[in-house]
Amino acid sequence: MSDAPTRPARPMKFPYTLSAKIAQFPYKFYFNNNWVVKYYCLALVLTIPVFKSISKLSNSPENVAKWAEIRRKEASEHH
Repeated sequence: MSDAPTRPARPMKFPYTLSAKIAQFPYKFYFNNNWVVKYYCLALVLTIPVFKSISKLSNSPENVAKWAEIRRKEASEHH
């Protein structure tokens, strides 16, 4: 016996709940017939490594220390 969820024998005529709307949404149809959805998914996959590397560089200990020093100097000038 499989643990995968099965489709209902008689789907709702109109899905009232949010979970029913999500479950009955035609994802495959939109992915196959809409270029925006296809390229949006592709763009997400391709930009994740770029933003991850930017985040890694900006949150490095050296950079955090550098900006803390800059902020300390700015605060000492105003007071």
